[in-house]
Amino acid sequence: MKFKRLTPILYTENITETIKFYTDVLGFTCAEFNEEWQWASLHKNEIKPNTHIKFDKISFTGSFYFEIENAEEFWNILKNSVEIVYPLETFEWGMTEFAIKDNNGYILQFGSKI
Repeated sequence: MKFKRLTPILYTENITETIKFYTDVLGFTCAEFNEEWQWASLHKNEIKPNTHIKFDKISFTGSFYFEIENAEEFWNILKNSVEIVYPLETFEWGMTEFAIKDNNGYILQFGSKI
């Protein structure tokens, strides 16, 4: 299975402050923001941190997003041997994805373009 890209997805207690930090301090661009979902996509060159979902306190409460060639194939390999966060699903943004937890409890998301 060829892995194509890893996209960190970071969670935040205050999305507005996080967007301001990444744009004003680090020079990122806010490409997308969804207030209802409390989700933003920021980028600078090829670096793309994301913020999503509220937690009680901040630590590393994010996930690692791997873009792979065939999410369905990899799902079929893993689905019976791992802890599932969400099963294989096709999303409106053109990706087929699923998420699992690793042995430390980190969320690993895998997706492929439709």
